[in-house]
Amino acid sequence: MSAEFTKRWVALGDSFTEGVGDPDASRPNGVRGWADRAAEQLQAVDPSFGYANLAVRGKKMRQVIAEQLEPALALRPTLVSVYAGANDILRPKVDIDGLLEEYDAAIARFQQAGAQVLLFTGFDAGTSKIFGAMRGRTAIYNEQVRWIADRRGAKLVDYWRFHEFQDWRMWAEDRMHMSALGHATMANRVLGVLEHEGLADLPDVAELPVLGVRERFRANAAWAREFAGPWVMRRLTGRSSGDNLSPKYPEITRL
Repeated sequence: MSAEFTKRWVALGDSFTEGVGDPDASRPNGVRGWADRAAEQLQAVDPSFGYANLAVRGKKMRQVIAEQLEPALALRPTLVSVYAGANDILRPKVDIDGLLEEYDAAIARFQQAGAQVLLFTGFDAGTSKIFGAMRGRTAIYNEQVRWIADRRGAKLVDYWRFHEFQDWRMWAEDRMHMSALGHATMANRVLGVLEHEGLADLPDVAELPVLGVRERFRANAAWAREFAGPWVMRRLTGRSSGDNLSPKYPEITRL
């Protein structure tokens, strides 16, 4: 690792932090995402700012802790961002209290190493007919995360309260991950929490067409066939969208 980086941000997590939904064929794993976008802004004004992204899609919280914590600490981070748990909440059964105890212990490790920690609450999917069923679980998870942030002195990105994400243009075709617009918007939210003056550019996105009943039915059927069905099948067979994928940026780098 180059000694030129006196500020080192290491991003941990799952598809949210990897950048799924924001395609870019020129980047590792074929995605860009909010973390890359925010890092670009931070590096544009400070050449001593380095960035690593260890997040891999499909990872559950215990996998994030087991696979990413020690490599992150080895990079001697001054800033760590962590978002994990969404994939656990979507499982039929989940021990949120038990998971968050382990999460808190992991955050303590980063705190003890001298890193500033950035945490996230989960998104309020209450308007979704499918994912809205998880709203109560997410609310419990969020309160635990807020408690950890208060206890550990971590910065908090309160995704639950970002009402702009109720706009469907913020979401990719799979309706599970943020779109390029969503990721750019999240990058700016994160930069605001970090009190950075620069902002990421927001892509131009056209208004969504108003669909009639038949068009909505066909669109929902196509979504179920192309995205929901394969997602359910992976869970039934114990596979993950992140199988055989490596972290995008396992070492501190400049984008």
